Amino acid sequence: MPQIDKAPYETKSAVLFVVFNRPDTTSRVFEQIRVAKPQRLYIAADAPRTDFPDDDLLCKQTRAVIQNIDWDCKIETLLRKKNLGCREAVSSAVTWFFNHEEEGIILEDDCLPANSFFKFCDTLLDRYRHDTRIRHITGCNLQQGRKWGNSTYYFSNRTHVWGWASWRRVWKDYDKNLNQYNSHEISEKIQNIYSDSIVVDCWVDIFKGVKEGKINSWAYQLDFANFFNNGLTIIPNENLISNIGFGVNATHTVNKDSIYANLPVKEIDEITNPIFILPEKQADLFVLNRDFDVAEKRRKQNILRKRVRRWFKSTLQKAASIF
Repeated sequence: MPQIDKAPYETKSAVLFVVFNRPDTTSRVFEQIRVAKPQRLYIAADAPRTDFPDDDLLCKQTRAVIQNIDWDCKIETLLRKKNLGCREAVSSAVTWFFNHEEEGIILEDDCLPANSFFKFCDTLLDRYRHDTRIRHITGCNLQQGRKWGNSTYYFSNRTHVWGWASWRRVWKDYDKNLNQYNSHEISEKIQNIYSDSIVVDCWVDIFKGVKEGKINSWAYQLDFANFFNNGLTIIPNENLISNIGFGVNATHTVNKDSIYANLPVKEIDEITNPIFILPEKQADLFVLNRDFDVAEKRRKQNILRKRVRRWFKSTLQKAASIF
């Protein structure tokens, strides 16, 4: 008997689609949203930058993509008339979304989802709706094929925002400028999450950079909100999101040769749940050790320590010869 292909999954959740000036990637992501047919679709678009001549046309072409909505759905738009930049444009779009919705899915214009990403989010938004331990659901898996447990997903202290879902109850804690946190407390508190001093120091540097406005990011703030509220993120054991936006035109993901660029996605069928609701610390460290270049930092740290010990030993020997 010939195999009958399953119909594509149609999402029950509201979807926020955040776009800017990339009509090519926007079109590809939109087609996946179109297959999932959300009944409520929110579209937020930042305005062209005045000092980039190509932006005007590119933003117009990008906004034209969303005119191809051909299924029955409620559409809400937030089309900026003045450029806000990545940090303000994305964070304010998510705030706008959660002002209207109790929960939902967020996709940016370079985050290409598998169709089952929508089922994954729908199912777990419902399952953990009132479980305040769980704060974030992501679709991307950066484990390079490693699996953590036998279930469809595992828990993490990290948040990843290449395709994600959450609840209004979580976003209300979002602190764009980290105003509620004091720098002198951060190192001690992050040591409650990670014991490696190099990892802690890297997070402290990121915290300071975000708080001082030197790091133009809206997403690290979600990590800190997760850390300081003892929250957990759900991460699938199969990758459900491919970031197709790596390259010179990207805001942050400029290295087209990154191991994270254009990761393949895999569809999942049944969703099985872990028994233990605990973070997989080693999974987090697998990614952080690479992203923070921990091995190289530790090598340099050990060289410095050896030099200090040699200097100290030499100084003691000189002092002993004098007396």
